[in-house]
Amino acid sequence: MTAKVEKVKIKGGSTLAIKFGFLGIFGLLIGIVMTVLGFDDAESHRFNFLNHTLSELGTYGHSSFAVILNGGLFFGSLSLVFYCLSSLQQVTSFWGYPFFISLACTFLALASVGLFPVNVYHLHVLGLKWFFYLGSLSAIFYLALVCFGKSHFGRWTGLLALIVLCSMMTFLYAPQLDLGLTEGDRPFYQEMVLQLPRPSLWWPALLEWIGLGSLLCWTTVLLFSQLHSNQDRTSQDRNSTG
Repeated sequence: MTAKVEKVKIKGGSTLAIKFGFLGIFGLLIGIVMTVLGFDDAESHRFNFLNHTLSELGTYGHSSFAVILNGGLFFGSLSLVFYCLSSLQQVTSFWGYPFFISLACTFLALASVGLFPVNVYHLHVLGLKWFFYLGSLSAIFYLALVCFGKSHFGRWTGLLALIVLCSMMTFLYAPQLDLGLTEGDRPFYQEMVLQLPRPSLWWPALLEWIGLGSLLCWTTVLLFSQLHSNQDRTSQDRNSTG
């Protein structure tokens, strides 16, 4: 009887964690979409993912809906932090612990990007820098989980983790290749606001969106995979008790 009660508690907690995860993804996406649609800078330019950054969307005095974006980043990311930490109780392999902890820290760094917009430059840059470092680390731990541990997630999640790793590492280390992508080959996370005239393709902006987009896509697939896994376990338990 005690074992059944504990099992019900774990399932209930996992279901709640997944709901918070989906709520976090929704909060992040709705904040980004609304701010992009309402964006209109001083030169009356519409938003372009090829040469505008996430940081510009959240800049007070530059973006009309900055408060919506920053609120979405902060509260959406915190919901995902809760999902990651709550998922630790379902971990069945050693590599699952560093994965969920590093993923929680990744979204905590993203929350700090919303809490400290580019108006608070140094804290914003620090949060953005660690978002990409920790996101890369999360992908590495997940690939280790797939290769050396036991993963209940879908088969596509490993490929998405590899895409996240490549995109985030490119964002971090491409400036060190001396390709002249930024002035003085400064790190991309220090080049989040560009003075006019603006090039049609600005690599820091494009790679930032690819990194963020791939992480959100990967996390969404993880959530759906975990949801389906829980539903399968529930149906199996019902069949065994029936």
